[in-house]
Amino acid sequence: MPDLKVAIAGAGGRMGAANIKAVTAAPGLAVHSAFDRIGSPVIGKDAGTLAGIEPLDIAVLDHVEAALAGAQAILDFTAPAASVALARLAAQRGLIHVIGTTGCSDEDEAAIRQAARAGARIVKDGNFSLGINLLLGLVQKAAAELPGFDIEILEMHHNRKVDAPSGTALMLGKAAAKGRGVDLGSHAVRVRDGHTGPRPTGTIGFATLRGGNVVGDHSVILAGPSERIELIHRADNRSLFAEGAVRAALWARDQRPGLYSMADVLGFTQS
Repeated sequence: MPDLKVAIAGAGGRMGAANIKAVTAAPGLAVHSAFDRIGSPVIGKDAGTLAGIEPLDIAVLDHVEAALAGAQAILDFTAPAASVALARLAAQRGLIHVIGTTGCSDEDEAAIRQAARAGARIVKDGNFSLGINLLLGLVQKAAAELPGFDIEILEMHHNRKVDAPSGTALMLGKAAAKGRGVDLGSHAVRVRDGHTGPRPTGTIGFATLRGGNVVGDHSVILAGPSERIELIHRADNRSLFAEGAVRAALWARDQRPGLYSMADVLGFTQS
């Protein structure tokens, strides 16, 4: 089977570079094009050079339509508005669209679902690592088995991350809420400041830290009256997310149009 031709969105970003490197190294995939926003300083530069590998003789473009011409898949870890626009283009062209963008609004999510219904094969997730997807199941089970324990979710990322809590922290919160059989929206506590009073029973707390070049640390703390359980995942390198995205693109090649998650790719959901 010929290599899947992949367009890399946000080529000038750190995840863009990781995706270029991962696609180049993966059997069955090939970098077809790379693109970034108009005015980006990486426009015209070689995609391979940006990723710290041998030159690929592929210049980074600022014209999305040109970048997608002839492509079969998009790897996209950009921003909500860009991901929605790319999802619509993926639907028009029948492309695979792997989305690792976080911070999407309800309206953004609805637009992406519509694109999947309209013909795109979309794999969207807040985290493409195997470890996090395993952790989600552990958190759900722990929350269900320890109904009287308080749940707190702590996350830390680099100082350039723009959304909080992280998409992964929210995924963990949803897993905990599912284990408890409650709605996360009505049980989440995202901010504490001043005289807050006692911790409301049954809530799921979030704490956000930002600093340095931290790729992603997540802890789920279940605190009982006489013991505490901590489930921790630390990402040491962005390559693990890129490798997951590559796996998702290859998996989606054989799927029907629709909206999928990394749990589908890994076989953690029932058919």
